[in-house]
Amino acid sequence: MNLKATITASILAATSIMLGAFGAHAIKELVTAERLVTFEVGVRYQMYIALSLLVFAICEDRFQFEIRLVRILMLVGILLFSGSIYLIALSDIWGLNTKILGPLTPIGGLCIILGWTVFIYRVWKAAKKS
Repeated sequence: MNLKATITASILAATSIMLGAFGAHAIKELVTAERLVTFEVGVRYQMYIALSLLVFAICEDRFQFEIRLVRILMLVGILLFSGSIYLIALSDIWGLNTKILGPLTPIGGLCIILGWTVFIYRVWKAAKKS
C-alpha cells in the first residue's frame, strides 16, 4: 500500500466532507442556488478523486508500476479544478474577481484527465508484459 497516496486520499476525502457540510449549512443562505450547485460540483469531484486515489494506493502492490505521477497529476488537478470552483462559488461573498479563476478550472480538469490517461497507459503497458 502506498502511504503517501493513502494519506493524500484521506485528506481529500475528509476535506470534501467538511466542505460539503459547509456548503449545505454555512453558505446555503449566502449564495445563489446556482452558486451552491457549482460548489457541490467541486465537492463531488474532490470526493471522486479521493476515492480513486485510495483505490490506487491500496492496489498499488498489484500494479507493476508506481502511481506517483498519477497521484501528483490528480492532486494538482483537483486543487485547481475544485479549488477554483469553490472560489468562484464564494466570489460574491468574498468579492473576488473570477476572471483569473475561470481558466484554472479546465486546467485542473485537464490534469485529472492526464492522470487517468497515465494510469490507463501504465495498466495497458503492464498487461502487455504479462
